[in-house]
Parts: sequence; C-alpha cells; structure tokens
Amino acid sequence: AYSFDLNHGLEDALQYGVPVYFTTQISFMRPRWYWFDEKAVTARRTHKLWYNVLTRQYHVQIEGSVRQNFDSLDDALFFIRRPTRWVVAPRGALKVGEVYNVTLSMGMDRDYLPKPIQLNAFNNRDWNLASQKRTFQYRAE
Repeated sequence: AYSFDLNHGLEDALQYGVPVYFTTQISFMRPRWYWFDEKAVTARRTHKLWYNVLTRQYHVQIEGSVRQNFDSLDDALFFIRRPTRWVVAPRGALKVGEVYNVTLSMGMDRDYLPKPIQLNAFNNRDWNLASQKRTFQYRAE
C-alpha cells in the first residue's frame, strides 16, 4: 500500500478535467558475481484518474482493463493506493531457488499529461508525486 495525497494544484487540475496517471514499476534483478546483474522481469502498471463534471464522479482505469466509478476523490485514491492482484511475470520467468533483488516504486507519470501542462509540470514541484524506491529480496518458489 502507498501513502500519498494530492496537493491543491493536482486536485484543481482534476476538477477542470485533466486526467492524472499513476505508474507502478517493479523489476526483478538476479545478482551475478561475474558480470552485471541480470534483469529477469520488468513490469509497469498505469492507473488513470479523472473527474467527470457532468456525472460528478471520479473514474479510475487500470491500463487495459475496465474502469471503476467512485463518488469521492478519497475513494478513488484508496483504490489506487492499494494495488489489486497483479501478475508481474509469466510462470517460469524466474528460476526456482534463485534470489532476486526486487525494486518497487510508484509515482505520478507526467509523460501522459497534455503537452502544455507537461511544460509546467516538469518545472513545478507540486506536480512531482513519487514514492521512494523500495528494494527487498525474493526467493523464487
């Protein structure tokens, strides 16, 4: 689960119809003593959050999936903060018994914003919303 809140600038942008995207990235690296670490699996998942003024509802859509409607921004953010079940790699992509270094991060993806807003977003700290990268070890089963 992630812990973040939108600042007033992002909330205002949502109210005016600007969709906001959040991307979660995960990578599995197998350490090797003789060469660079082997990149075993890398996956990304993007959530799109937007507000419909006519229906007064917030919508969240996981890229490539159906959208869900929420009556409040808090409910929509709750859904984004707690990722649902996500298969990040097909069966057999990781070698059984090997230890992998897993890196996980989540943040607002400014690349999806409209171009005029992107210029402002890259220069404004209010539009920089990202989690710290978390790293842990995982033994494949």
